[in-house]
Amino acid sequence: MSKIFLIAGLGADTRIYNNIDLGDNEVIPVDWIEPHKTDTLNTYAQKLIHQYFIDDNSILIGNSLGGMLAIEIAKQVRLNKVILISSIKTVHEAPAYFKFFKAIPVQRLLPGVLLTNLGVLIKPIFGKMSANDAWLFNNMLKKSSPKFVKWAMDAVLAWKNEVIPANVYHIVGDCDHVFNYKRINSDMVIKGGTHIMIFDKAKEINKLLKGILKKK
Repeated sequence: MSKIFLIAGLGADTRIYNNIDLGDNEVIPVDWIEPHKTDTLNTYAQKLIHQYFIDDNSILIGNSLGGMLAIEIAKQVRLNKVILISSIKTVHEAPAYFKFFKAIPVQRLLPGVLLTNLGVLIKPIFGKMSANDAWLFNNMLKKSSPKFVKWAMDAVLAWKNEVIPANVYHIVGDCDHVFNYKRINSDMVIKGGTHIMIFDKAKEINKLLKGILKKK
């Protein structure tokens, strides 16, 4: 039985994994801790390592922002496996619009509270959802810390990672409008998968996860 840590995406919490089946493994949800304004994804990853005692041979699953943090953790801890879902491994896989928001950081002009109440506006970008999933999506966003959301947006845009650690597995969707799968080097592509395919494509993702977890 393996120890598996789950890291959610920006504006979400580990309820995002509600439809994911990890069998009899020991599953540890990683909750967000408040960042310092000077934190980078790398230093924030260090805090998660110490807060949750993430040690060698652990398994990390990261969704979106959580995947980027999983990469940063894997650069500091010798993990058994690192599994990314709807995320990116390096700055070279980042979408072109990152450059726009780096040059014109409009997110800094918006109050953090406003950013956590934009579910209706940003939901179409993430993909179609059932009524239950849409409710959970909005609830997670509203419960997110405005301070964390504002920090994370800047930290993601400032991320310059070029290192791919060992034992990384990357699951992407071919209809993801946040991270374009064509820019990502991965052979595990979910047909029709959007950025929130962890909701509605859980069956396909669970099948891939089962195979990955069996690998030695």
